[in-house]
Amino acid sequence: MTATTVEPSETPSEPAALSAARAAADRAVAHLLALQDPAGWWKGDLETNVTMDAEDLMLREFLGIPDSRVLAAAARHIRSRQAADGAWPTYHDGPGELSATIEAYVALRLAGDPPEAPHMAAASAWVREHGGIARARVFTRIWLALFGWWRWEDLPELPPELIYLPTWVPLNIYDFGCWARQTIVPLTIVSAKRPVRPAPFPLDELRAAAAPRAGAPATGWDALFQRLDRALHAYHKVAIRPLRRAALRSASRWIIERQENDGCWGGIQPPAVYSIIALHLMGYDLGHPVLRAGLESLDRFAVWREEPTAGPGVPGDPVESGGGRRAGEAPRSESAGEVRMVEACQSPVWDTCLAVIALADAGLPADHPALVRAADWMLDEQITRPGDWSVRRPGLPSGGWAFEFHNDNYPDIDDTAEVVLALRRVRHPDPGRVDRAVGRATRWNLGMQSRNGAWGAFDVDNTSPFPNRLPFCDFGEVIDPPSADVTAHVVEMLAWEGLARDPRTRRGVGWLLAEQESDGSWFGRWGTNYVYGTGSVVPALVAAGIPAGHPAVRRAVGWLERVQNHDGGWGEDQRSYPEPAGWRGRGASTASQTAWALLALLAAGERDSKAVERGVTWLAETQTADGTWDEPYFTGTGFPWDFSINYHLYRQVFPVTALGRYVHGEPGPVRPRRS
Repeated sequence: MTATTVEPSETPSEPAALSAARAAADRAVAHLLALQDPAGWWKGDLETNVTMDAEDLMLREFLGIPDSRVLAAAARHIRSRQAADGAWPTYHDGPGELSATIEAYVALRLAGDPPEAPHMAAASAWVREHGGIARARVFTRIWLALFGWWRWEDLPELPPELIYLPTWVPLNIYDFGCWARQTIVPLTIVSAKRPVRPAPFPLDELRAAAAPRAGAPATGWDALFQRLDRALHAYHKVAIRPLRRAALRSASRWIIERQENDGCWGGIQPPAVYSIIALHLMGYDLGHPVLRAGLESLDRFAVWREEPTAGPGVPGDPVESGGGRRAGEAPRSESAGEVRMVEACQSPVWDTCLAVIALADAGLPADHPALVRAADWMLDEQITRPGDWSVRRPGLPSGGWAFEFHNDNYPDIDDTAEVVLALRRVRHPDPGRVDRAVGRATRWNLGMQSRNGAWGAFDVDNTSPFPNRLPFCDFGEVIDPPSADVTAHVVEMLAWEGLARDPRTRRGVGWLLAEQESDGSWFGRWGTNYVYGTGSVVPALVAAGIPAGHPAVRRAVGWLERVQNHDGGWGEDQRSYPEPAGWRGRGASTASQTAWALLALLAAGERDSKAVERGVTWLAETQTADGTWDEPYFTGTGFPWDFSINYHLYRQVFPVTALGRYVHGEPGPVRPRRS
């Protein structure tokens, strides 16, 4: 038989969706590689809401260190986020929020905007229509009390003696989630001191003749905690002075002991702000090394950029991913369009491990220099000393990773699982080093399993029902119960480590199966929302040995198919948290949420389905010319509904991962693991 040569034109062409996905993935990989820092890490901007910027300006006013350049640049950013009705939302295209609007208004007054200016008059009118200052959250009224715009006596009491409660007593500080704990301890000092600085201007225009806040019912837990607050107010007047002084000193020591090497606290902005105020009230001057380092760390949360100045009340363009200043980089010179946005925290470990997973799954060689550099950086970031988590797990050796550049006190379970999954995709020149790091991490994650078989983000069994009942705690979630998304990531990691049949992994799988919603979805604690939860859980279940034909997986597939948008993408609004019946799986299509849905469907064996084809096509067609995606919508979550996040790298890493798995198939470790 004579062999024949097949001309290229006769080669069967691949499906159009696959060709489009391959081209889109190639462009996206190139874009993502270009964003890597020479040190090996990735970090996109972490955008939240203008309260971060407003509170930064109020802190400077309280400490007597206003900065005209910072005021002007921050004011430009705040004005650019004002909605047409005069209010400020807490996420893109969301409804106005009262406390955010009050804080933004005060910040603009500090920047010199007159109350009669049209954008300011619209804001104050909106505030009055929605109940005025009296209806604001506790944290906003604390800021107002610092300047005499609100009475300390009308705020919930938080005594510093709380620091002495043993861990077995309800409402001890370790009953609170780590983010709340780091905020509440310094605020006990502020609450005890009740400082007032002279107000730079009155705020009468923000007061409304509204009915007082609704009181707690006469019976039940809320009534009990309201009576407890009244008792604490009475105690404030008769507190035993030696005990109060000792408690204040103990709280100060607690704060100082938890300051990170870079001067921050927990790698997040709010605890740093309140810790600086508290220590200043305790007599630490601004030149003291603790406060000097703390203030310098806050400057590193600022992202500076230049853009055309937006007029008052006119929303500006979203902050571009990678468009801000890198951590530690000096600010740019003054310019008319200079804008300053404050990040609530920074996400280099999270962004880096997700970027490595994305690039590896998109076909980048496992020994590519970019992946090896990233692995080296992540290995250097592993935490090997105990933190506050060890209060509940005193005998457990450390081995986790945190979210931020500097946060040795609070490694988190989610990052640790994803870093392991990233490291196992890299062919590192020192595999023994990787094995040792992964071994420490796996042991730590297993040791952080809660009693119910699931995992929270930072602590074990942080599920007390009492902290959320406190009148003081109206600012969002203050405990850290296990969640489906974190548990799924740990289960997936354990499966990759050959521990799918381990009883601890099976308990996690059982918990996930029991947590599935009746419609087939899973709740997303740290991403928005049911699309994120489902996109996290299905790949984990399949990795752990649950077959694609399992009823739970089929229900999830059915739900994702039902909520797919007409344009082929997926999206979910933040309102799915308070109003799940009307918003679950509903919202404008976004690149990150479309990718989450595709990751679940691909893991479930739906690669050739119409839903996957339409989703992949949507990603390919909406990609920008430079290989990224526009995503002004907030798809991340700090506190469900109360604190929303736009991770600017999500629009890149998750589509790259989904497109890569569509083109190359489901991933696996770069070398066999133990069975």
